[in-house]
Amino acid sequence: MKELPWIKNALLPLSWIYGAVTDVRNFLFDKGILRSEKVLQKVIVVGNLTVGGTGKTPVIEYLARHFAPKIPTAILSRGYGRLTKGFNLADSSSSADTIGDEPFQFYSKFQNEVVVAVCEKRVEGAERILNFYPKNKLLLLDDAFQHRAIQRDVNILLNDYNRPFYEDHPFPAGRLRERRHGARRADAVIVTKCPANLPVSEKEHIMEHIRRYTRADVPVFFATTRYDVPQSYEGGPVALKNVKMAAGIANPQPFAAYLTTRFSVTDQKVFPDHHNYTPSDVEDLIKNLKNDTFVVTTEKDMVKLKPLVVAKGCAASFAYVPVSVDFGDDEQAFAQWVTSRATDRF
Repeated sequence: MKELPWIKNALLPLSWIYGAVTDVRNFLFDKGILRSEKVLQKVIVVGNLTVGGTGKTPVIEYLARHFAPKIPTAILSRGYGRLTKGFNLADSSSSADTIGDEPFQFYSKFQNEVVVAVCEKRVEGAERILNFYPKNKLLLLDDAFQHRAIQRDVNILLNDYNRPFYEDHPFPAGRLRERRHGARRADAVIVTKCPANLPVSEKEHIMEHIRRYTRADVPVFFATTRYDVPQSYEGGPVALKNVKMAAGIANPQPFAAYLTTRFSVTDQKVFPDHHNYTPSDVEDLIKNLKNDTFVVTTEKDMVKLKPLVVAKGCAASFAYVPVSVDFGDDEQAFAQWVTSRATDRF
Protein backbone atom coordinates (compact mmCIF):
# COMPACT_ATOMS: atom_id res chain seq x y z
CA MET A 1 0.00 0.00 0.00
CA LYS A 2 1.32 3.41 -0.97
CA GLU A 3 2.31 5.63 1.93
CA LEU A 4 0.48 8.94 2.23
CA PRO A 5 2.90 11.88 2.77
CA TRP A 6 0.55 13.70 5.11
CA ILE A 7 0.39 10.70 7.44
CA LYS A 8 4.20 10.46 7.52
CA ASN A 9 4.48 14.19 8.26
CA ALA A 10 1.92 13.93 11.05
CA LEU A 11 3.90 11.11 12.66
CA LEU A 12 7.29 12.84 12.44
CA PRO A 13 7.11 14.35 15.98
CA LEU A 14 6.65 10.83 17.38
CA SER A 15 9.61 9.68 15.30
CA TRP A 16 11.75 12.42 16.85
CA ILE A 17 10.79 11.21 20.31
CA TYR A 18 11.46 7.57 19.40
CA GLY A 19 14.80 8.54 17.86
CA ALA A 20 15.76 10.52 20.95
CA VAL A 21 15.02 7.52 23.19
CA THR A 22 17.26 5.26 21.07
CA ASP A 23 19.95 7.98 21.09
CA VAL A 24 19.95 7.98 24.90
CA ARG A 25 20.19 4.20 24.99
CA ASN A 26 23.13 4.18 22.57
CA PHE A 27 24.83 6.96 24.53
CA LEU A 28 24.59 4.90 27.72
CA PHE A 29 26.22 1.94 25.98
CA ASP A 30 28.89 4.14 24.39
CA LYS A 31 29.84 5.55 27.81
CA GLY A 32 29.80 2.16 29.52
CA ILE A 33 26.88 3.07 31.81
CA LEU A 34 24.99 0.18 30.26
CA ARG A 35 27.27 -2.84 30.10
CA SER A 36 28.25 -4.63 26.91
CA GLU A 37 29.74 -8.01 27.81
CA LYS A 38 32.56 -9.83 26.04
CA VAL A 39 32.15 -13.52 25.22
CA LEU A 40 34.84 -16.05 24.40
CA GLN A 41 33.85 -16.54 20.76
CA LYS A 42 34.64 -14.23 17.89
CA VAL A 43 31.32 -12.46 17.20
CA ILE A 44 30.02 -11.36 13.79
CA VAL A 45 26.74 -9.45 13.84
CA VAL A 46 24.47 -9.17 10.80
CA GLY A 47 21.71 -6.60 11.22
CA ASN A 48 20.01 -3.52 9.91
CA LEU A 49 18.58 -0.17 10.89
CA THR A 50 15.31 -0.91 9.12
CA VAL A 51 12.36 -2.93 10.39
CA GLY A 52 11.57 -5.78 8.03
CA GLY A 53 13.44 -7.90 5.55
CA THR A 54 16.76 -6.60 4.28
CA GLY A 55 18.21 -10.00 3.37
CA LYS A 56 19.81 -11.02 6.68
CA THR A 57 19.06 -14.73 6.29
CA PRO A 58 20.96 -15.22 2.99
CA VAL A 59 23.93 -13.26 4.38
CA ILE A 60 24.04 -15.41 7.54
CA GLU A 61 23.91 -18.51 5.33
CA TYR A 62 26.72 -17.14 3.16
CA LEU A 63 28.90 -16.59 6.24
CA ALA A 64 28.08 -20.06 7.59
CA ARG A 65 29.10 -21.69 4.30
CA HIS A 66 32.23 -19.54 4.15
CA PHE A 67 33.53 -20.15 7.67
CA ALA A 68 32.20 -23.55 8.80
CA PRO A 69 34.71 -25.65 6.83
CA LYS A 70 37.56 -23.77 8.54
CA ILE A 71 36.30 -22.67 11.98
CA PRO A 72 33.82 -24.28 14.43
CA THR A 73 30.84 -21.99 13.83
CA ALA A 74 27.52 -21.35 15.56
CA ILE A 75 24.49 -19.26 14.60
CA LEU A 76 22.61 -17.58 17.44
CA SER A 77 19.25 -15.94 16.86
CA ARG A 78 16.52 -14.51 19.05
CA GLY A 79 14.09 -16.99 17.53
CA TYR A 80 11.36 -14.54 16.62
CA GLY A 81 7.90 -16.09 16.32
CA ARG A 82 8.68 -19.27 18.25
CA LEU A 83 6.39 -20.64 20.94
CA THR A 84 9.18 -21.20 23.46
CA LYS A 85 11.28 -18.94 25.68
CA GLY A 86 14.89 -18.84 26.78
CA PHE A 87 17.79 -20.85 25.39
CA ASN A 88 17.00 -23.61 22.92
CA LEU A 89 19.59 -25.63 21.05
CA ALA A 90 18.44 -26.91 17.68
CA ASP A 91 18.34 -30.70 17.27
CA SER A 92 16.38 -33.37 15.41
CA SER A 93 13.29 -32.65 17.52
CA SER A 94 13.26 -28.94 16.69
CA SER A 95 10.66 -27.19 14.57
CA ALA A 96 9.72 -23.67 13.55
CA ASP A 97 7.45 -23.62 16.61
CA THR A 98 10.29 -24.38 19.02
CA ILE A 99 13.10 -22.27 17.56
CA GLY A 100 11.51 -19.96 14.97
CA ASP A 101 11.28 -20.19 11.19
CA GLU A 102 14.64 -18.69 10.22
CA PRO A 103 16.70 -20.63 12.81
CA PHE A 104 14.91 -23.81 11.75
CA GLN A 105 15.86 -23.01 8.16
CA PHE A 106 19.49 -22.62 9.29
CA TYR A 107 19.35 -25.93 11.14
CA SER A 108 17.76 -27.72 8.19
CA LYS A 109 20.63 -26.59 5.94
CA PHE A 110 23.61 -26.81 8.28
CA GLN A 111 22.69 -29.34 10.97
CA ASN A 112 25.87 -31.38 10.51
CA GLU A 113 28.14 -28.40 9.98
CA VAL A 114 26.98 -25.47 12.14
CA VAL A 115 25.53 -25.23 15.64
CA VAL A 116 22.19 -23.39 15.69
CA ALA A 117 20.63 -21.99 18.86
CA VAL A 118 18.13 -19.35 19.95
CA CYS A 119 18.05 -17.14 23.02
CA GLU A 120 16.64 -13.68 23.70
CA LYS A 121 19.71 -12.86 25.81
CA ARG A 122 22.63 -13.22 23.44
CA VAL A 123 25.34 -13.29 26.14
CA GLU A 124 23.58 -16.16 27.88
CA GLY A 125 23.09 -17.89 24.54
CA ALA A 126 26.79 -17.60 23.67
CA GLU A 127 27.81 -19.01 27.04
CA ARG A 128 25.33 -21.89 26.81
CA ILE A 129 26.62 -22.79 23.35
CA LEU A 130 30.14 -23.04 24.78
CA ASN A 131 28.86 -25.37 27.50
CA PHE A 132 27.67 -27.79 24.81
CA TYR A 133 30.41 -27.07 22.26
CA PRO A 134 33.62 -25.91 24.00
CA LYS A 135 35.49 -25.72 20.70
CA ASN A 136 33.08 -23.20 19.21
CA LYS A 137 35.17 -20.20 18.09
CA LEU A 138 32.92 -18.18 15.78
CA LEU A 139 29.46 -16.90 16.61
CA LEU A 140 27.18 -15.46 13.92
CA LEU A 141 24.51 -13.25 15.50
CA ASP A 142 21.39 -12.90 13.40
CA ASP A 143 19.57 -9.55 13.61
CA ALA A 144 21.54 -8.14 16.54
CA PHE A 145 22.72 -4.71 15.38
CA GLN A 146 20.68 -3.08 18.17
CA HIS A 147 21.40 -5.82 20.75
CA ARG A 148 24.31 -4.02 22.35
CA ALA A 149 24.47 -6.06 25.55
CA ILE A 150 26.97 -8.32 23.79
CA GLN A 151 30.26 -7.05 22.37
CA ARG A 152 30.91 -7.79 18.75
CA ASP A 153 34.13 -8.08 16.76
CA VAL A 154 32.52 -7.42 13.37
CA ASN A 155 29.37 -5.37 12.85
CA ILE A 156 27.83 -5.84 9.39
CA LEU A 157 24.98 -3.49 8.48
CA LEU A 158 22.59 -4.33 5.66
CA ASN A 159 20.97 -1.63 3.56
CA ASP A 160 18.10 -2.60 1.25
CA TYR A 161 18.66 -1.04 -2.19
CA ASN A 162 14.90 -0.54 -2.51
CA ARG A 163 14.48 1.04 0.95
CA PRO A 164 17.73 2.83 1.83
CA PHE A 165 18.09 3.82 5.46
CA TYR A 166 19.44 7.25 4.49
CA GLU A 167 16.03 8.16 3.04
CA ASP A 168 14.00 6.83 5.96
CA HIS A 169 12.85 7.97 9.41
CA PRO A 170 12.54 6.25 12.79
CA PHE A 171 9.30 4.52 13.69
CA PRO A 172 6.38 5.37 13.41
CA ALA A 173 6.83 7.83 10.50
CA GLY A 174 9.33 5.44 8.93
CA ARG A 175 10.82 1.99 9.32
CA LEU A 176 14.03 2.77 11.18
CA ARG A 177 14.74 1.14 14.54
CA GLU A 178 17.03 4.01 15.44
CA ARG A 179 18.35 7.18 13.82
CA ARG A 180 20.43 7.01 10.67
CA HIS A 181 23.66 7.83 12.49
CA GLY A 182 23.44 4.42 14.18
CA ALA A 183 25.22 3.31 10.99
CA ARG A 184 28.42 4.70 12.54
CA ARG A 185 28.71 1.46 14.53
CA ALA A 186 29.01 -0.55 11.30
CA ASP A 187 32.34 -2.07 10.27
CA ALA A 188 30.97 -2.74 6.77
CA VAL A 189 27.76 -2.05 4.88
CA ILE A 190 26.21 -4.45 2.37
CA VAL A 191 23.70 -2.95 -0.05
CA THR A 192 21.37 -5.91 -0.62
CA LYS A 193 18.77 -6.73 -3.29
CA CYS A 194 20.51 -4.64 -5.94
CA PRO A 195 19.52 -5.00 -9.59
CA ALA A 196 21.90 -7.01 -11.70
CA ASN A 197 24.58 -4.95 -13.47
CA LEU A 198 24.13 -1.91 -11.26
CA PRO A 199 26.05 0.95 -12.94
CA VAL A 200 29.24 2.16 -11.27
CA SER A 201 27.86 5.69 -11.22
CA GLU A 202 24.86 4.58 -9.18
CA LYS A 203 27.04 2.60 -6.80
CA GLU A 204 29.13 5.71 -6.21
CA HIS A 205 25.97 7.74 -5.60
CA ILE A 206 24.74 5.21 -3.03
CA MET A 207 28.14 5.05 -1.30
CA GLU A 208 28.20 8.83 -1.06
CA HIS A 209 24.87 8.81 0.81
CA ILE A 210 25.86 5.91 3.09
CA ARG A 211 29.19 7.49 4.04
CA ARG A 212 27.43 10.54 5.41
CA TYR A 213 26.51 8.31 8.35
CA THR A 214 29.32 5.74 8.62
CA ARG A 215 32.98 6.09 9.56
CA ALA A 216 35.21 7.12 6.68
CA ASP A 217 37.08 3.81 6.47
CA VAL A 218 34.01 1.56 6.35
CA PRO A 219 33.79 -0.49 3.13
CA VAL A 220 30.53 -0.72 1.18
CA PHE A 221 29.73 -3.90 -0.76
CA PHE A 222 26.93 -4.53 -3.26
CA ALA A 223 24.95 -7.74 -3.61
CA THR A 224 21.99 -9.11 -5.52
CA THR A 225 19.50 -11.80 -4.57
CA ARG A 226 20.01 -15.01 -6.53
CA TYR A 227 16.93 -17.19 -6.97
CA ASP A 228 18.04 -20.79 -7.26
CA VAL A 229 16.38 -23.79 -8.94
CA PRO A 230 12.83 -24.38 -7.58
CA GLN A 231 12.57 -27.40 -5.31
CA SER A 232 9.61 -29.69 -4.68
CA TYR A 233 8.39 -30.13 -1.10
CA GLU A 234 8.93 -33.83 -1.81
CA GLY A 235 12.60 -33.14 -2.55
CA GLY A 236 14.52 -32.45 -5.72
CA PRO A 237 14.25 -29.84 -8.48
CA VAL A 238 10.93 -29.22 -10.20
CA ALA A 239 9.93 -27.55 -13.47
CA LEU A 240 7.35 -24.82 -13.03
CA LYS A 241 4.95 -23.20 -15.47
CA ASN A 242 1.75 -22.14 -13.71
CA VAL A 243 2.17 -21.10 -10.08
CA LYS A 244 0.12 -19.84 -7.17
CA MET A 245 2.33 -17.71 -4.94
CA ALA A 246 2.16 -17.88 -1.15
CA ALA A 247 4.48 -15.83 1.05
CA GLY A 248 4.61 -14.76 4.69
CA ILE A 249 7.72 -12.57 4.67
CA ALA A 250 8.38 -8.93 5.50
CA ASN A 251 8.68 -7.75 1.89
CA PRO A 252 7.11 -10.18 -0.63
CA GLN A 253 7.28 -7.80 -3.61
CA PRO A 254 10.70 -8.94 -4.95
CA PHE A 255 9.64 -12.60 -4.69
CA ALA A 256 6.39 -11.83 -6.49
CA ALA A 257 8.29 -9.91 -9.19
CA TYR A 258 10.66 -12.84 -9.71
CA LEU A 259 7.79 -15.30 -10.13
CA THR A 260 5.78 -13.09 -12.49
CA THR A 261 8.75 -12.57 -14.82
CA ARG A 262 9.43 -16.31 -15.15
CA PHE A 263 6.14 -18.13 -14.71
CA SER A 264 2.43 -17.69 -15.16
CA VAL A 265 1.20 -16.56 -11.74
CA THR A 266 -2.46 -17.46 -11.34
CA ASP A 267 -2.89 -16.07 -7.82
CA GLN A 268 -0.97 -14.48 -4.95
CA LYS A 269 -1.58 -15.13 -1.26
CA VAL A 270 0.30 -12.79 1.07
CA PHE A 271 0.46 -13.52 4.79
CA PRO A 272 2.01 -11.49 7.64
CA ASP A 273 5.73 -11.89 8.30
CA HIS A 274 6.49 -15.00 10.40
CA HIS A 275 2.93 -16.22 9.84
CA ASN A 276 2.10 -19.43 11.72
CA TYR A 277 0.36 -21.53 9.10
CA THR A 278 -2.66 -23.67 9.96
CA PRO A 279 -4.36 -26.63 8.25
CA SER A 280 -7.06 -24.24 7.07
CA ASP A 281 -4.39 -22.17 5.30
CA VAL A 282 -3.30 -25.30 3.43
CA GLU A 283 -6.92 -26.03 2.53
CA ASP A 284 -7.25 -22.52 1.14
CA LEU A 285 -4.03 -22.78 -0.87
CA ILE A 286 -4.99 -26.03 -2.60
CA LYS A 287 -8.64 -25.07 -3.14
CA ASN A 288 -9.45 -25.26 -6.85
CA LEU A 289 -5.75 -25.87 -7.61
CA LYS A 290 -5.33 -27.27 -11.11
CA ASN A 291 -3.14 -30.29 -11.85
CA ASP A 292 -0.65 -28.21 -13.85
CA THR A 293 -0.24 -25.58 -11.10
CA PHE A 294 2.12 -25.53 -8.12
CA VAL A 295 1.77 -23.57 -4.91
CA VAL A 296 5.17 -21.85 -4.75
CA THR A 297 6.55 -20.39 -1.52
CA THR A 298 9.75 -18.98 -0.12
CA GLU A 299 12.10 -21.28 1.75
CA LYS A 300 11.22 -19.53 5.01
CA ASP A 301 7.55 -20.39 4.46
CA MET A 302 8.39 -23.94 3.44
CA VAL A 303 9.91 -24.89 6.79
CA LYS A 304 6.59 -24.08 8.49
CA LEU A 305 4.21 -25.28 5.77
CA LYS A 306 5.88 -28.59 4.94
CA PRO A 307 4.67 -30.59 7.99
CA LEU A 308 1.09 -29.46 7.34
CA VAL A 309 1.36 -30.14 3.62
CA VAL A 310 2.82 -33.62 4.16
CA ALA A 311 0.10 -34.42 6.68
CA LYS A 312 -2.50 -33.34 4.12
CA GLY A 313 -0.89 -35.52 1.47
CA CYS A 314 -0.42 -32.74 -1.06
CA ALA A 315 3.37 -32.20 -0.98
CA ALA A 316 3.59 -32.99 -4.70
CA SER A 317 1.67 -29.76 -5.40
CA PHE A 318 4.04 -27.52 -3.43
CA ALA A 319 7.43 -26.08 -4.34
CA TYR A 320 9.76 -23.42 -2.96
CA VAL A 321 12.50 -21.23 -4.37
CA PRO A 322 15.77 -21.12 -2.39
CA VAL A 323 17.57 -17.79 -2.41
CA SER A 324 21.17 -16.83 -1.78
CA VAL A 325 23.19 -13.63 -1.76
CA ASP A 326 25.39 -12.95 -4.77
CA PHE A 327 28.19 -10.41 -4.31
CA GLY A 328 29.08 -10.42 -8.01
CA ASP A 329 32.18 -8.30 -8.63
CA ASP A 330 32.49 -7.69 -4.86
CA GLU A 331 32.73 -11.42 -4.03
CA GLN A 332 36.51 -11.62 -3.62
CA ALA A 333 36.79 -8.28 -1.83
CA PHE A 334 34.06 -9.14 0.69
CA ALA A 335 35.39 -12.66 1.29
CA GLN A 336 38.89 -11.32 1.95
CA TRP A 337 37.62 -8.53 4.18
CA VAL A 338 35.38 -10.66 6.38
CA THR A 339 37.95 -13.46 6.61
CA SER A 340 40.67 -11.06 7.77
CA ARG A 341 38.35 -9.47 10.33
CA ALA A 342 37.00 -12.74 11.71
CA THR A 343 40.16 -14.83 11.85
CA ASP A 344 42.76 -12.35 13.10
CA ARG A 345 43.05 -14.08 16.49
CA PHE A 346 42.74 -17.73 15.42
